[in-house]
Amino acid sequence: MHSTLLNRFWNSCSDNRKSKIENLKWSGLVTLIIAFVICGVAVEAQQAGKIPRIGYLGGNSPNSRSEAFRQGLRELGYVEGKNIVIEWRHHDGKVDRLPALAAELVRLKVDIIITVGAPAARAAKEATVTIPIVMMQVGDAVGSGFVASLARPGGNITGLSTLAPELSGKRLELLKEIIPKLSRVAVFGTSTSPDTAPALREVEIAAKAFGVKLQYLDILSPKDFETVFRATSKGHAEAVLYLVAGGAAAGRQTEIAELAVKSRLPVIYGGRGNVEAGGLMSYGVNQNDLDRRAATFVDKILKGRTPADLPVEQPMKFEFIVNLKAAKQIGLTIPPNVLVRADKVIR
Repeated sequence: MHSTLLNRFWNSCSDNRKSKIENLKWSGLVTLIIAFVICGVAVEAQQAGKIPRIGYLGGNSPNSRSEAFRQGLRELGYVEGKNIVIEWRHHDGKVDRLPALAAELVRLKVDIIITVGAPAARAAKEATVTIPIVMMQVGDAVGSGFVASLARPGGNITGLSTLAPELSGKRLELLKEIIPKLSRVAVFGTSTSPDTAPALREVEIAAKAFGVKLQYLDILSPKDFETVFRATSKGHAEAVLYLVAGGAAAGRQTEIAELAVKSRLPVIYGGRGNVEAGGLMSYGVNQNDLDRRAATFVDKILKGRTPADLPVEQPMKFEFIVNLKAAKQIGLTIPPNVLVRADKVIR
């Protein structure tokens, strides 16, 4: 054992330090101790001087969410450009670019990869089995095959779950409160997303309890939105539950909100971005809080923890946002008992 350890430190020493060790005519054990002192300290100093490099694989170009991640890092003492480097990579709605972007981060030999959304997590997972991956905005991390379990991920991936499927039933409940006579709801989803099937199961349970019939409409590309809004009107749906995932809707929140107004349909979304772009309302995880908390995983991994032993964390903050301007445009009145529960009201 002494020989193995000595060889390891011996190989990390400079020729000058090797010469100093050879001149010490002491026992092998003492030589090992000296090697630890002379070379080990030097190796630690080299590692301490290395600036961590983080890869960030997201959707749209830097926005409030990436700023929340920066804020989380700053709270832990990491300042971009000073003691940490972030390699930003965004697909900007072109999800097919994700594999190439993930491969690029791997070639850069980043220390950790942060992924936003299931498609980005999938691309990173396929690009590396060694670089730690911290996922965000993944609804069903176990069902998607990213981790073995939430408590013990078991591989090179950990991070934060959005509980997306479980929240879908609550969104239908909010629609029912706003439209008491609601009897038919169109569900906009993406069949290729691993989060869609479990979310639909939750919606179906809620729909049965509320006596609501569902009309499922699949959205796989941007051109599908006009088609599904027309189909919703023809199907006499009175509201829309929005579960679209992936790149089909990236950067098109305003367009989607305008189609909803044109169709005079109340739509409830999972994220605040759609409401800030003109949509009616949203209920879901506080995404900025998740992004900020992702920094804690970065900190733990840089300090020696492994993703396999870091449990996937659940959301702690949720938000309900209502846009009264959008409600007025479609001729809808939000009941006071619902409005008072909103975390944010856009007027």
